[in-house]
Amino acid sequence: MMPVSTPAYSLYRLMWSGLDLLFPPVCGGCGKAGSRWCETCRQRLPKLPEPFCDVCGIPVYAAGLCADCRRERPRFHALRSWSAFDAPVRNALHRLKYRRDMALGDALAFHLSEYVDKLGWPIDLIVPVPLGRKRLQERGYNQVGLIAHPLALSMRIAYAPRALGRIRETRTQVGLTKLERRDNVRGAFQADRKRVKDRVVLLMDDVATTGSTLSSCAEAFYAAEARDVFALTVSRALARHGLHGA
Repeated sequence: MMPVSTPAYSLYRLMWSGLDLLFPPVCGGCGKAGSRWCETCRQRLPKLPEPFCDVCGIPVYAAGLCADCRRERPRFHALRSWSAFDAPVRNALHRLKYRRDMALGDALAFHLSEYVDKLGWPIDLIVPVPLGRKRLQERGYNQVGLIAHPLALSMRIAYAPRALGRIRETRTQVGLTKLERRDNVRGAFQADRKRVKDRVVLLMDDVATTGSTLSSCAEAFYAAEARDVFALTVSRALARHGLHGA
């Protein structure tokens, strides 16, 4: 299923199309002029090898749970990722995050919606992982929200970026071990009970590595009486699992 052409979504896409006329786009994956996400990069999407762990979505050698999830199950119901964190998706996410190519969020969401629809999850609320205050001030926007918002519009699902907030600043997760990552984000998030109670939440981030941040966010949603929490990322980093990736 391709994105639904609702009035709100059509208006959102029209805004970016208008900007494309003023500032001709280049592909976020390869830099080729003419589109924000070209056909070549769509064909080169680095897919994750199956089967996946039933819970965390990491590629495994046999169906079921991975060793980490058997040892300590994350709080989210399930995590899935559209791609492996490799070119050209990695290039696009870096461009969106560090080079302020904000129109890429809509371009990626347009193709991500078909993947989400096939998952068949009964979600009724989409929430992006929030940035810390300092990072938000430096960047000026949450790159995950730029993907989550048009995805919600295209799928006719409520979008609630304020349903989850950080209640304390955390270190960057880059370079930390899995245990350090878990401790770094433990208790760092708080969900708005009025917005999430009895709702099935789709929690979104750009890249998953160990899933520690997503698990901590899910913990906050359940504390606020969410009915269920699924997690989705654009990409999955695989190098630390001995698989090809970044």
